[in-house]
Amino acid sequence: MLAHSRVDGAELRAVEDHERAILESRVIRFRKGRSRLDLTGRIALIVDDGIATGSTARVACRIARQQGAARVILAVPVAPAETLAALTEPDEVVCLATPPQFTAVGYHYRDFSPTEDDEVVKLLDLAAQRLKDPPPAARNAVAGRADTDEEVRIEAGGVLLEGHLHLPVPAHGVVLFAHGSGSSRHSPRNRYVAGVLQQAGLGTLLLDLLTPAEERNRANVFDIPLLARRLASATAWLAGRADTATSSIGYFGASTGAAAALWAASGPSARVAAIVSRGGRPELAGPRLSDVSAPTLLIVGSFDYEVVELNRRAKAMLHCPNQLAVVQGATHLFEETGTLAAAAILARDWFVRYLMPTATTYPEE
Repeated sequence: MLAHSRVDGAELRAVEDHERAILESRVIRFRKGRSRLDLTGRIALIVDDGIATGSTARVACRIARQQGAARVILAVPVAPAETLAALTEPDEVVCLATPPQFTAVGYHYRDFSPTEDDEVVKLLDLAAQRLKDPPPAARNAVAGRADTDEEVRIEAGGVLLEGHLHLPVPAHGVVLFAHGSGSSRHSPRNRYVAGVLQQAGLGTLLLDLLTPAEERNRANVFDIPLLARRLASATAWLAGRADTATSSIGYFGASTGAAAALWAASGPSARVAAIVSRGGRPELAGPRLSDVSAPTLLIVGSFDYEVVELNRRAKAMLHCPNQLAVVQGATHLFEETGTLAAAAILARDWFVRYLMPTATTYPEE
């Protein structure tokens, strides 16, 4: 790199002195007196926002190896194929995209703003806290308190809705699942997402918003006001339980269930702290979208072209804090390898951010 850029020895020393001062100040600020972790015998995962020349990635992998790492994995979202082919330092490379016209890493981001030092400090502090404190499930086991895991029935407008409730102890946040058309509380996709949320210490309520008889009438699937009323009834039911009366409530909606979640959250007395839509039809909530105040995350698959456009239009109507996340390579049902996991992680992070107290969050690395 020095030969390519024609940097002489004096210039190199000047740059090194400047950068080393920055490095040492960041070590002091980021570690806060914590010692460097010993990599001997460990797997080192090197992550970057992308690779251009590969020089910094090579150095990072070499340093991890020199510090005793038994295996070095390099993971990046984007890089030129020829650069990846020339890398010999890592044992394994994970890269999501190798576009033929690479140009620069920043060209492949919608938002390439830098990660500020304050955010790095916060994340490192949370990770250090996790090492000190056991996760919720372990704390409950030590205290002899068992999680709640049961089938429930909820009265809503004269009908009984079937659901499955999972609650950790304590239940700081509970996510209600509003299933879409042709789905139920037994949906493998929603049960998978629920499992990811439960591992983060969140409670879940997988709920059938329609009875088996009602499901046979296809029109009910698109009766968004009806589904929203049922969801509101389930929210009130949680508020009436001693173990969830003070819990923060989130909605996870798929397909038409997402519209129902947004509709239910639009009321002035709605007790909803966060919403996630996966492959949802938020536009079916119509003018109610502008009344939603809960932070909302819209997750869609990149190959679900029509729904992507519908979500973009719905996003423009939202006045609450919101984001649109496009999972690359996913179709409407997120059946492609790794796409449902990506959606679940996005949902988990959103709900942990808005439903869980900072002192009890346990973000995964």
